[in-house]
Amino acid sequence: MLRIDAITYSVEGRPLFEGASATIPTGHKVGLVGRNGAGKTTLFRLIRGELALEGGSISLPARARIGGVAQEVPSSETSLLDTVLAADTERAALLAESQTATDPHRIAEIQARLADIDAWSAEGRASSILKGLGFDAEQQLMPCSGFSGGWRMRVALAGVLFSQPDLLLLDEPTNYLDLEGALWLEAYLQKYPHTVLIISHDRGLLNRAVQGILHLDQRKLTYWTGPYDQFARQMAERRAVLQAEAKKQEARRAHLQSFVDRFKAKASKAVQAQSRVKMLEKMTPITPPEEAKRVVFTFPAPEELSPPIINLEGAAVGYGGPPVLRKLSLRIDQDDRIALLGRNGEGKSTLSKLLAGKLQAAEGRITRSSKLRIGYFAQHQVDELHIDETPLQHIQRLRPDEGQPRLRARLAGFGLMADQADTVVGRLSGGQKARLSLLLATIDAPHLLILDEPTNHLDMESREALVEALTEYPGAVILVSHDMHLLSLVADRLWLVKGGAVAPYIDDLEAYRRMLLAGDDDVKISAKPVDKPKKASRDEILALRAEVRKCEDRLAKINDMRDKLATKLADPDLYEAARIGELETWNRKYAEVMEALDRAEALWLAAQEKLDQAEAA
Repeated sequence: MLRIDAITYSVEGRPLFEGASATIPTGHKVGLVGRNGAGKTTLFRLIRGELALEGGSISLPARARIGGVAQEVPSSETSLLDTVLAADTERAALLAESQTATDPHRIAEIQARLADIDAWSAEGRASSILKGLGFDAEQQLMPCSGFSGGWRMRVALAGVLFSQPDLLLLDEPTNYLDLEGALWLEAYLQKYPHTVLIISHDRGLLNRAVQGILHLDQRKLTYWTGPYDQFARQMAERRAVLQAEAKKQEARRAHLQSFVDRFKAKASKAVQAQSRVKMLEKMTPITPPEEAKRVVFTFPAPEELSPPIINLEGAAVGYGGPPVLRKLSLRIDQDDRIALLGRNGEGKSTLSKLLAGKLQAAEGRITRSSKLRIGYFAQHQVDELHIDETPLQHIQRLRPDEGQPRLRARLAGFGLMADQADTVVGRLSGGQKARLSLLLATIDAPHLLILDEPTNHLDMESREALVEALTEYPGAVILVSHDMHLLSLVADRLWLVKGGAVAPYIDDLEAYRRMLLAGDDDVKISAKPVDKPKKASRDEILALRAEVRKCEDRLAKINDMRDKLATKLADPDLYEAARIGELETWNRKYAEVMEALDRAEALWLAAQEKLDQAEAA
């Protein structure tokens, strides 16, 4: 059990924790969430003992091992497999001692302990973890020096998973994983035999791989059971109740203060006025949780072009040797929202670069609209920002004729306010750098926006803002992402990149997820070139519109029921001890309505998607 008891800690005079407490049961998987800068990573350092507490205590069972990914593994000539095996220091030490031990009793102890920790299956387990994180058998035998920093981070993650610490601390592990690796990690953590505490903004991971949410807010820690979506609903309900209570208390305070102001100088009312002053002093202010600061992305809208904006006929692309992708016959229109699926190394990034014009076709033909503008975002571009320049200087280079007020307005449209605009990039957070790169990619109002892992380093609010911006954006979108939540809300077409070819994936994302977790490569693709579906008839479209209206009416009724129940639950009198039974009844009804709302929204989304596809064909 991890016990955090009334801890206090400050950084440069700014308190991050003040009497914060929480208890994580042994074996539980918990997501640690909170605003950027709240102190989540600092909490990890406090748990590991790297920082000294100012007050309180953090305790774990005696001899409990704590593990986490602090940094990438160093570039060396040691193979990936041997690097991961060495992460289990006890096994490595016992094997080394077994080579030199001469005492029969000690040899017996070593062999018994090696058997206890299942040392002889270690290589197979290490290889399985590396495979899940994207390394094939040949790569596992290659030296670490043959891989970039991002890949060596995966090796470091493989090492800590292999060593199986009693408390596993993971800080944004999916930031350097692709979709396949992220899904594998979800499944692995669900079966992990010890306690896990994970900082993440990956909604899918927090919904499927954890049993509870540890919320860091206003320097306090609160443990909520259940996945992230349940936590978010409960927080919204709690905020509504506390806001109603705060409003009611404020009205009561104003009434008392008005009496005091009117009669404090009147002798006949002096005692009553003084009594009300004491009542005011005893009232404990009710402070509702702060709303998450609204984050926005403002993508400039392009003019409409005639379809298609890009057309590929028999194209092939590579890097000077044999083509990575062949026989590409693809069409992209301005209203397309396409997610690229496929295992690591199959060519998703290669296709993205071909479409962006960063790679030329080795054969075949690519036709682009003469006025086509393309915006391209990839993680490496974040790393290539000028660290000694400010965001304002970055966009001044692209827009030298624009005045500072206009340039600052552009930055504010991506959540970079005055302070960040004048701060050198080297001192910005990862999320702020990502927002700057998104601004630079979209500043010319592109007709096609290609995004390769755009959510890395973005917090939950920024991810939701990106979904909203992409939904409203009137250009085409090509997405490569490990964020299933983003893909499911933005993409309406799926292309599978596999075996040197690109073809439409005819099932949905959930089926693709199940296929990956099952290790099944027999995916469902269309044998035909990627193209638009057959145009629906007028009667079919009218029927689909009627179904959408029916779903909208159902949603409106359920939303009305929810609002009435929320008003009822916001009544402070309902929370008095004598009415606990009634409160439970209303909470149960509210939960039933929320479940019905989820089902109704799913039906509406499905109907709307069918209508959109039919009208776009």
